[in-house]
Amino acid sequence: MTVMRTAYREHLDNFSHDLIGMCDGVEQMMKLASSGLLTADLQKAEEALSLKDDLEETRARCEERAVSLLALENPMGKDLRQVVSSIYIVEDLYRMGNLAKHIATAARRRHPEPAIPDAYRGFFEEYTRLCIHLLEQTRDNLIAPDPDLAIQAAKDDDAVDDINGHLMSVLTQREWTESTRAAVDMALLSRFFERFADHAVSVNSRIVFLVTGLAPERYLAKKDEEARAEDFEERFADITKQFRN
Repeated sequence: MTVMRTAYREHLDNFSHDLIGMCDGVEQMMKLASSGLLTADLQKAEEALSLKDDLEETRARCEERAVSLLALENPMGKDLRQVVSSIYIVEDLYRMGNLAKHIATAARRRHPEPAIPDAYRGFFEEYTRLCIHLLEQTRDNLIAPDPDLAIQAAKDDDAVDDINGHLMSVLTQREWTESTRAAVDMALLSRFFERFADHAVSVNSRIVFLVTGLAPERYLAKKDEEARAEDFEERFADITKQFRN
């Protein structure tokens, strides 16, 4: 391998490492922000907000790497898919960090009072669990890309959508007994968690494209077609064997 090719591969590897580092930073932000929200802990909310600068720095570094790779290295095939997919993944992770920042800001704004009424705290505890789980899955897929595991993220996101749908229904009922401020806070916070999960799904969709060169829908359709073809061949072989006997 030439020196230039070795340097090129190092650039790609460093880009991948930055994505994993971004994912770790977003996870730390989300854990701190959610904890600050659920426990009305000002210190944790402030710690989450303090991590935003690191995320900005990593994003800028990733943008520089992408421009350098595209302009100077002329990647092709899977390498090109990796660079293009990584550009989109950086933006999704950055927006996830922004959403964690919004959650931390809400906790700080309402301190020392909780931003969520006690009766609805359980929904946001479940939001937190689901979003962190999705982010951990995403990190695993960035380390060892697996299109089938990436597809699973969309199914896991359905539970987040269900909670958001239920809360929106509750907030618009005449029986709502909490304050208008609490309703606004809950609506915004629910939206932040729901969008966080959506961006995690988007990252995993990019991973499917990175590995297969196909959008998730086309990848699933191809798998289904291959499964049907394999089943047909097996049945045809069984019929042929019966006639020979």
